[in-house]
Amino acid sequence: MGDFSAEEVGRARALRRGVWPVALGGRVAALGLMLGLGLTAGGAGLVAAFGGGTWGGRVAGAAVSLVLLPEVLGLPFAARGRVVRRRFGLVTQGWGGWWADVLRGLLISLPLTFGALFAVYALAGATGHWWAWAALGAAALTVLMSWAAPMIFEPLFNRFTPMEPGPLRDALLALAARDGVTVEDVLVADASRRTTALNAYVSGFGRTRRIVVYDTLLTTAQPREVELVVAHELGHVVHRDVPRGTALGALGAAVGVCVLAAVVTWRPLLDLAGADDFADPRSAWLLAAVATVGGAVAGPLGCAVSRGVERRADRHALELTADPAEFIAMQRRLTVANIGDPDPPRALHLMFGTHPTPAERIAAARAWRPAAPQDTF
Repeated sequence: MGDFSAEEVGRARALRRGVWPVALGGRVAALGLMLGLGLTAGGAGLVAAFGGGTWGGRVAGAAVSLVLLPEVLGLPFAARGRVVRRRFGLVTQGWGGWWADVLRGLLISLPLTFGALFAVYALAGATGHWWAWAALGAAALTVLMSWAAPMIFEPLFNRFTPMEPGPLRDALLALAARDGVTVEDVLVADASRRTTALNAYVSGFGRTRRIVVYDTLLTTAQPREVELVVAHELGHVVHRDVPRGTALGALGAAVGVCVLAAVVTWRPLLDLAGADDFADPRSAWLLAAVATVGGAVAGPLGCAVSRGVERRADRHALELTADPAEFIAMQRRLTVANIGDPDPPRALHLMFGTHPTPAERIAAARAWRPAAPQDTF
């Protein structure tokens, strides 16, 4: 790790030691809550208490309890993690803004959860083949959310303004044109009101596609480094990673619903959960508990797939720019600014790492060589 000083590595590891126990504690607490209420009659009692005796009230009670209780349980862990990151200079947002973000998240998740539960339990009460329709609905919702995230949800949390005309904007548009990617605009996100972290991404589809650059990246990195970050993100577009990921996610959601249906209709589990039948919304905590366990089991596989996708985008950036030295400089700047660990513990990385480690990315850039030109006759 000669690319990073002992001080930089020590600082990153100190942040990891402060943040990861809190993050893992939050995950364990959330899983414990789900299992504790999903595999006992406690969850059914909560649904009935929140929603009363009617079917619609129970669906609403299930949605409210499933959203609010995990949120309340997770708040101390999230707040503690925020305190640690702020101590390291990564957080710029005040507590008022943080609470506003929490409220925005609830205003999004509550209607979505209610709608999903309403559809599932209405289908379960109407037909024995509810799982097939629910699987189709889960796949469709995955596709819809992939479109809605950049167009509807992103503007709720950040403000986006067009990048001022100038050499950098021209260079980014030229980079996209050279890559055969049509973008509508280059936007700047006001990330600095929340964090000092650096990032950029390509958002949207077709005519709505735009390059988005954090304002923190513009004020910290050199223009060529910004180009390298964007070149990586363009790699995701060229290789159709978002449509592929959306299709894979839709398929995974459909298969997941089928597996969930087989598990949550098992009589011994329903007895544990205090529900007479799955069609009773009092089984919602059992549904959530099984889904949470399934997500935890599938998580490392998803991370492994993500790391492969990110490696390919790195190679694309190198091929597009043919500038490994600046790629290495960019990786170093991002790692230092984001206080990332250049070489985190392997087990932790395999379980939760969605990108190759900075050390791996720098080593890959050093090993990269341009493709030999083809002979023509």
